[in-house]
Amino acid sequence: MNYFELFEIPIQLQIEQKFLPHKYFELSKKFHPDYFINQSSEIQESILEKSAALNKGFNIFKNPLETIKYLLQLKGLLVEEEKYELPPIFLLQVMDINEQIEIAANEDNNWQIALHNLENEIYNPVKEIIENYKDGISTEKELLQVKDYYFKKKYLQRIQQQLNRLL
Repeated sequence: MNYFELFEIPIQLQIEQKFLPHKYFELSKKFHPDYFINQSSEIQESILEKSAALNKGFNIFKNPLETIKYLLQLKGLLVEEEKYELPPIFLLQVMDINEQIEIAANEDNNWQIALHNLENEIYNPVKEIIENYKDGISTEKELLQVKDYYFKKKYLQRIQQQLNRLL
């Protein structure tokens, strides 16, 4: 059983965030181990597994990038620790942002604007795919575009985390 099945939602790239906590608490009650204390050890073990999967799935679905990663893994298009080669043009843009950060130091926010613009630039080509993904209808080619976005976004997140530590 995958997390989409566990949460009783269709396979999708974007999870409705206001729906998620309610569904999580509903399923937490349903699969709470205390309710199965008088059941067989097999049933208790199964409930513990579902409860653990529920927690892990909730954490994945709360994070949009982790949701994309999970779906790509589910479809066999992404493997853990995959070495993915980002396009040189993207890497040049990131180098430019890094230079702006060094120059700006604490003087202005040009680097923040450049980072935000780059995030929009990498999201816009996949926006429709992510927002309207339909399992079985969306193509592998579209998912590969989302995979490219995933690695770019992950790269930008690392830059943002480094900046947050510095500033």
